[in-house]
Amino acid sequence: MARPRMFDEERAVDAALQAFWTAGYEATSTQDLCDVTGLGRSSIYNTFKSKHDLFRRALLRYMDARAEFQQALFGGDLPVREKFRTMLESVVEEECGSSGGHRGCLVVNTAVELAGRDADVARDLERDYRKRLELLTAAIAEGQRAGDIDAAKDARALAHFVIAAIGGMRVSARAGVGRTALEGIARATLDAI
Repeated sequence: MARPRMFDEERAVDAALQAFWTAGYEATSTQDLCDVTGLGRSSIYNTFKSKHDLFRRALLRYMDARAEFQQALFGGDLPVREKFRTMLESVVEEECGSSGGHRGCLVVNTAVELAGRDADVARDLERDYRKRLELLTAAIAEGQRAGDIDAAKDARALAHFVIAAIGGMRVSARAGVGRTALEGIARATLDAI
């Protein structure tokens, strides 16, 4: 008869998420995961199979939280341009605010670190990208119908552009670009929409 688990699996995933977000996949050791979760190696491997599987669960949890934020924002009552302004300002605040810790975005960090050599993670990132692309494309099309965004522009191309601009802002912040420059990028992005 198997012994029942004596720990909260979801709290362990949350703790692992924080460790991976802070140090990245490669730099987070199994011992680091034991330390942050309070679990032994055998519990980690019996529950999550591998460091890789635990990482993917943590990454998916992070993606789901980001998707919830964006869905709430774009489902709200603000005019579409204000929704985009709010999203871009939140990126600047996350990257430059005192609470951010300069960890960047786990999705962007993972794309840079792993996407080119980890097919499973690349598929997870692609699925997340498609969701964000559809959400932003729909928002831009809504803005075009409302006259808030130029109807002659390609909504899907603009959505790709916004995603690329945000990714670029996050990578630039990791490279030391400050708040003033990021705010300028956010304004330029909003002007392009």
